[in-house]
Amino acid sequence: MSKVCQLTGKRPVAGNNVSFSNRKTKRRFLPNLHKKRYYIPELDKWVTLKLSTKAMRTINKLGIFEYLTKLEMKGVDTGVDGFQKYKKA
Repeated sequence: MSKVCQLTGKRPVAGNNVSFSNRKTKRRFLPNLHKKRYYIPELDKWVTLKLSTKAMRTINKLGIFEYLTKLEMKGVDTGVDGFQKYKKA
């Protein structure tokens, strides 16, 4: 199971654990991902997405349909079918 947000593209990054004696050991910083189901009334369908909390907050602010439309316009593959007619040529 990959640890990548479907909408924002956030993924794990590498860094160091630093002890009190300043020893450094490698570690990974994982994104805060959640599996979430949304209903899109414009498409009359439910979609399940693996999202970061930042993407969830943006969806709460803009709405799921508006956010997905904006991402599709930018060329981001959202993994949700049915947005072809909303893309501007």
